[in-house]
Amino acid sequence: MLQQQIEPYGAPGGLFRRLRQGAAPEWEAYCWHPFVRGLAEGTLPLPAFRHYLVQDYLFLVQFARAQALAVVKAESLAAMREKSAAVDAILGETQLHLEYCAGWDLSEDDILARPEAAETVAYTRWVLDRGFAGDILDLEVALAPCTVGYGEIALRIEAHPARRRGGNPYESWIAMYAGEEYQALARSAAARLDALGASHGGEARLPLLTRTFAEASRLEADFWAMGLRAAPATGGIAAEGALSEIG
Repeated sequence: MLQQQIEPYGAPGGLFRRLRQGAAPEWEAYCWHPFVRGLAEGTLPLPAFRHYLVQDYLFLVQFARAQALAVVKAESLAAMREKSAAVDAILGETQLHLEYCAGWDLSEDDILARPEAAETVAYTRWVLDRGFAGDILDLEVALAPCTVGYGEIALRIEAHPARRRGGNPYESWIAMYAGEEYQALARSAAARLDALGASHGGEARLPLLTRTFAEASRLEADFWAMGLRAAPATGGIAAEGALSEIG
């Protein structure tokens, strides 16, 4: 366990913190998954990370679609503008992701030739389904574990007593999510969830919203597990041992 507690995003008593608390087992399994600990300690097998990078790009394409749906579902013109900017940012991120992947000997052709993994399909289509079936609050709750979770994961990594910095092949990835730009994005997403909870009946809908948040967190953990399954049993952390922790 961490020796240092991470201060949750969002306001005390706000919707985000209530969802995080209500889905605590799923949130913990996601945010401190063996894959994440491997990133922190620099022991994650390289094939696991390369497979994750490919699927994360394919995930981003569908994540942009979900944010585009949020433009349709948005509660105001100002929110529509905000969500439209988010779509543009994610589409821009796909290009940055490709540039990052090039450093891992993964070309755009390599990535686009790969099929979406079952875990990628399950997660992204589930998010879209929640958005089509519900309102903007349902959709934002389904999206929050991804946006806010990566921010918390980076802070947990930085606080980890066994954190490896020198010679860690994942240092640039960690720095990106621990950096102020992404941390501001995570704080903003949590604050938006708090505001939507107040304006869209979050208190009355808390049980259903908590189930949505828990399911999104579970699907995120499955995404990490997918990466571990791509690694051979030798090299880095023992993949078999890590997978046994997942269940």
